[in-house]
Amino acid sequence: MNWDRIEGQWKKMKGEFRQKWADMTDSDFDKIGGKKDELAGWLQNKYGYGKDRATREIDDFANGLKDDDVSGRTDRGVTQ
Repeated sequence: MNWDRIEGQWKKMKGEFRQKWADMTDSDFDKIGGKKDELAGWLQNKYGYGKDRATREIDDFANGLKDDDVSGRTDRGVTQ
């Protein structure tokens, strides 16, 4: 899934991101706000990743997402 789609569906994707990065709090999620560079910075600060690794982790994760990971979800990430 491309990042523009992720950014547009950010609130609906909370569950997927929290599964991948369990240390992400609601406050972190809100602060990141769907911005890829903010997520990269969070990964760098939280896990000590370098910029390249953070970007690679994000890209690998985003590439593994499918549109149906978002469809039918509410803002709380719960299937309707």
